[in-house]
Order: sequence, then C-alpha cells, then structure tokens
Amino acid sequence: MHWDDTMDIVFALDEAHPDADVQLLRFTDLHRWIVELADFDDDPEKSSEGVLEAIQMAWLAERD
Repeated sequence: MHWDDTMDIVFALDEAHPDADVQLLRFTDLHRWIVELADFDDDPEKSSEGVLEAIQMAWLAERD
C-alpha cells in the first residue's frame, strides 16, 4: 500500500483498530497507525496533512 491507496488503507485501519474513535483521532496517531500496517510500503515522509485528512474522512464515511 502507498499513501494514495486511500480505501485499502481505510479497510486495513478499520480491521486493525475497530474501536478507534476516528473523528477524534490525531493525525500523529493516524500517521503512525498507517506506517505500522503490515502491507504499507511507502515513504513515511511522503504524507501530508491533506493526505491524512482524506484518509480520515474516507474512514469516517466507511463507518457510516
């Protein structure tokens, strides 16, 4: 997975952290969780606030 694989990341995060309060999740924690995913294979430094926000919003939408 890479930073632009938003939905793959969302599905993996939801499986790894089913009880997470996504709406209140800090970007620092979200970033760490993504980088820690077993299938994540991208440069951790390539993320941005916009990328993390897009992942967070997609995760919220998936939960609804």
